[in-house]
Amino acid sequence: MRNQLFLILFFLSTLCSVSKSQRITPEAAKANLIATIDSILQAKVDRNEIPGAVIEIKKNNKIICKHAYGYAQKYNFNHHLLTPPEPMSVNTLFDIASLTKVIGTTTSIMLLVDKGLLKVEDPVYKFIKAFDTPAKREITIRHLLTHSAGLYEWYPLYYRASNKEESYKLIGELPLMFPVGAQRRYSDLGFVLLGEIVEIVSGLALEKFEKQNIFRPLQMTNTTYNPLKTGNFKSIAATSHGNPYEKRMVYDSTLGFKIKEIDPEKWNGWRTYTLRGEVNDGNAWYANGGISGAAGLFSTVDDLQKLVDLIRNYGKAGNIQFISEKTIRTFLTKDKFNNGLGWMMDTDNSFMKNGPSGSFGHSGFTGTSITIIPEYGISEILLINRQNTGLLENGDYYNVSPIRLQVFNAILKYQKQIEGQ
Repeated sequence: MRNQLFLILFFLSTLCSVSKSQRITPEAAKANLIATIDSILQAKVDRNEIPGAVIEIKKNNKIICKHAYGYAQKYNFNHHLLTPPEPMSVNTLFDIASLTKVIGTTTSIMLLVDKGLLKVEDPVYKFIKAFDTPAKREITIRHLLTHSAGLYEWYPLYYRASNKEESYKLIGELPLMFPVGAQRRYSDLGFVLLGEIVEIVSGLALEKFEKQNIFRPLQMTNTTYNPLKTGNFKSIAATSHGNPYEKRMVYDSTLGFKIKEIDPEKWNGWRTYTLRGEVNDGNAWYANGGISGAAGLFSTVDDLQKLVDLIRNYGKAGNIQFISEKTIRTFLTKDKFNNGLGWMMDTDNSFMKNGPSGSFGHSGFTGTSITIIPEYGISEILLINRQNTGLLENGDYYNVSPIRLQVFNAILKYQKQIEGQ
């Protein structure tokens, strides 16, 4: 009996020693993560699937991966290779596209809620009289933030508007496309309206409110609209060559955006040059002077990290409680569609698929994305200028969702390694 017990204890101790010997150190796990990220992104650059990328991964208070790959601009408008292409830098400014919705607009709404100047349950008609109709009276700020107001998913405002006042008026006049609150239908128009509401409540133009109340206090000195007018930036990532995909959205009814009152031939203000420092989004550029609650911001990975840190730390910037924890938690509480207010939280999303509960983030059409995993204290910012390679033969831009998921999975693997799983 004693011999049997001895053998069992010897066997268990051997297993433990093997397990310990197989555990990976945090330094080795970090090295593995960096090597994996390098192999993913550099391979995409080498295969000419993306021009370039910048990534920053942070765990708790330490940046564990920060690197630039490829080129800020590789091709000109005629799709000729630049000689030489401009290298990407970690300081390169990106058109962050729909990240504008969370970095600028959602944060602005958070601040106004925190100051008691509006509530997420306030009806939109309280601020915009055009919504004081039987069909629209029940639409709230919450509905706009959660893309459940029933608005058009997309509308080429520039066919009927040439400035923000005309855009606001037009959106207010458009009929609803879906029942209010019944489903999530991602809509840029809702965030254009949120930008209007920020202006109405604060009495400031959207860009001035954000600069005075978010970017300047957080020292986000490289975050701006219309960077060619507002700063002297050495490196800006080029995006599309004109707006070929958006033009296709107007002309090609198979994409599902056919609008009966819009004759594609009635407007021809399309840009015929490579966009660099001008927002890619047509509604923001052609109809809103480059400034919109839905798109228009440019930023760098370091600046974005400052805002991400603020949200991840429940409103604290250093020792200052910039936004109350209560407000942050309100915006990061899942609704019936599994998303937060402004921020996406549904872990069925391709850029954070199967992430831990509480994970949140957002993506942008130009190739940008942010993912935050509170359970692990990890954030990831991935900026890709995918449009500069031009449209593929099928008329779409290269799909970067698989890249995002590969990177996200590498982060999950890193976390498991440092936990010894």
